Amino acid sequence: MQSRWFGWGSMAAVLMAASPAAAQTGVQFAEADIVVIGERANLMHIPGSGATIEREDLESARVLTVNEALRQAPGVYPRDEEGLGLRPNIGVRGLSPTRSSEVLLLEDGLPLTYGPYGDNATYSHPPLRRFERIEVLKGASQIRFGPHTVGGVVNYISPRAPSEFGGSVFAAGGDRGYGEVAASLGGEVAGFRVLGHASTTHFDGVRDNHDLQFEDYSVRVERTLSPDQELTARFAINQEDSQVSYSGLTQAEFLANPFGNPFPNDRFETQRYTGALTHAWTLSPSVRLTTSAYALYFDRDWWRQSSNSGQRPSDSSDPLCGGMANLNTTCGTEGRLREYHQYGLESRLAWQTRLLGADADIEAGLRWHTERQSRMQVNADTPNGRTPGVTVNGGVAESNLRTAEAWSGFVLATLNYGRFAISPGARVESIRYERTNRLTGQTGESDLTEVIPGLGLTYDISDTLVAYAGVHRGFSPPRIEDVVTNAGGTVDLAAEESTNWELGLRGEVSPGLHIDVSLFRMDFDNQIVPASVAGGVGATLTSAGETRHAGAEAAARFSLRDAGLMQTDDVYFRTAITWVEEAEFAGARFSGISGFGAVSVSGNRLPYAPEWIASAAVGYRRGEWLNLQAEVQHTGEMFTDDLNTVAPTANGQRGLIDSATILNLAVNVTPGGGNATFFATVKNVTDELYIVDRARGILPGAPRLWQAGVSYRF
Repeated sequence: MQSRWFGWGSMAAVLMAASPAAAQTGVQFAEADIVVIGERANLMHIPGSGATIEREDLESARVLTVNEALRQAPGVYPRDEEGLGLRPNIGVRGLSPTRSSEVLLLEDGLPLTYGPYGDNATYSHPPLRRFERIEVLKGASQIRFGPHTVGGVVNYISPRAPSEFGGSVFAAGGDRGYGEVAASLGGEVAGFRVLGHASTTHFDGVRDNHDLQFEDYSVRVERTLSPDQELTARFAINQEDSQVSYSGLTQAEFLANPFGNPFPNDRFETQRYTGALTHAWTLSPSVRLTTSAYALYFDRDWWRQSSNSGQRPSDSSDPLCGGMANLNTTCGTEGRLREYHQYGLESRLAWQTRLLGADADIEAGLRWHTERQSRMQVNADTPNGRTPGVTVNGGVAESNLRTAEAWSGFVLATLNYGRFAISPGARVESIRYERTNRLTGQTGESDLTEVIPGLGLTYDISDTLVAYAGVHRGFSPPRIEDVVTNAGGTVDLAAEESTNWELGLRGEVSPGLHIDVSLFRMDFDNQIVPASVAGGVGATLTSAGETRHAGAEAAARFSLRDAGLMQTDDVYFRTAITWVEEAEFAGARFSGISGFGAVSVSGNRLPYAPEWIASAAVGYRRGEWLNLQAEVQHTGEMFTDDLNTVAPTANGQRGLIDSATILNLAVNVTPGGGNATFFATVKNVTDELYIVDRARGILPGAPRLWQAGVSYRF
């Protein structure tokens, strides 16, 4: 309680000291959007590392999935799973990528995931086609957003509604049953600017018995209420109806058929509804208030006959199964049924003033957020059963109601002293958890409050080159199930906390050449990992104690046209490189793997933390009608357990994952520089066979894939 009142009191004191009534200078504010980074040029003076992936970058590479897109940002490790990026696994600077639980995913500055406080796992993701650009923010300035400030922020930006009538059509097809159609249409109607978007995608997936079907519909409505007030509403519906398994392969299954999947009866079905309303009010030339209300409903049913490669197909809860020979007859199925409700209200006040002898840009915000999870495990008697059985563990194995309610606030001030700027700030998160076992009636609750300070610095070396540095507290709250037991008890599992440092340099070092290079270090007091890494993503979590991440990352862009060496044509280059020199257990730590509890793993490398991650692309543009690009994506080798096991185990869940280098080619042709662009791409040109994950058994990376299509704007 003392830390809670200290945090809120400190924030109030800063706000009173920086009263907007003293504002003397004006600023041109953006329209009704929550700005995370904004235009790429804004990166120059953000006190921390970041990257933007623009529409041009996505179209030049003809990106298929969000995982492929995020490869263009340094420090980010996106791991594939089913081939469409519908369940992305995003890691940052050596943090575990599993279910993107260590990053904060946003859409237009508001929560994208359906349980950021109680269960920050991404089992569903909108299609990349809905968005026009992506922002990645790391460093001290990310404390403007929460609750997760450990790894970074990934913000997807939807296109604004046009005032003139227009739209686009996209159609593509390829091998392994890939087909995608998307269309958007917008314009002004009765004083409202409206943009609608719809897409449908089908793909046979990377593995056998994977039939992926995803549809997405969204609409954005904007209205200028007055010269100083703007209103924006967003609504979206997406649904998935896929034949997709949870379990990976055993070592023997992988050697026999690396793209195999022995479970044809598995099914994954989701429905997701989201809405947001944002009101922006420019109170004066230097003061702006932005208020947002948002809501989400997500329903997920995952029916499966195996949760990991240690079950072939079932465990002791299904005694009538008798093995794989009965997979399609007497073996039952488990239904992991989830329903999420999420609501929030947030206000952000931005203003300019004089503070401590400097021109100051200040932003402060307050948010109320609540989320509710209804979780059930239903065991059916037959392979395609969808109702509780009588022979399999009593039919209903779990029925939980879990809630999280949070209040949060932040203030971040940037004090400008000529070439030098300092950005102190703080965030406060106060969370209350509750869990009810509806089978027994037992209820338990827990709460925590955390103060998250940060400090960023920038220095203008020249008009085109800026040095930056920062330090902030990393915070990631535990899941509800990790702090409140099914019997109503509490678990002493503190929040994930770290101290994050970085030092960087960005800017245009010569005409046409832009760089962003940074050193980073993250010292964790209490990093949270699965008690048994080989147990899969559903394993009980435990504290890994002290861990340390350190390394460097770099991004560069170069254009001969921008350098003045070419006129109408262009040869361009971009690269993003991440070197995680250290990602290790720093304190006293023993293995969490069953049977190895007495084995020290201090100094061992953390699982799923490759030392090297890199992407590089070189392209050629011929006027406005031709764009050729070759891209290389490299992922270094990585361990998959705390013992740093090298030889693969029989169940495939442990063993070194070798490095992989993938070559992608893309060509875009726009006849006459018009509105229609025809494209073709080949992913994994050399058809390299590689492994991306072993947590639930072996998951292979995508084989060679080709796609071709057309996009048309009008």
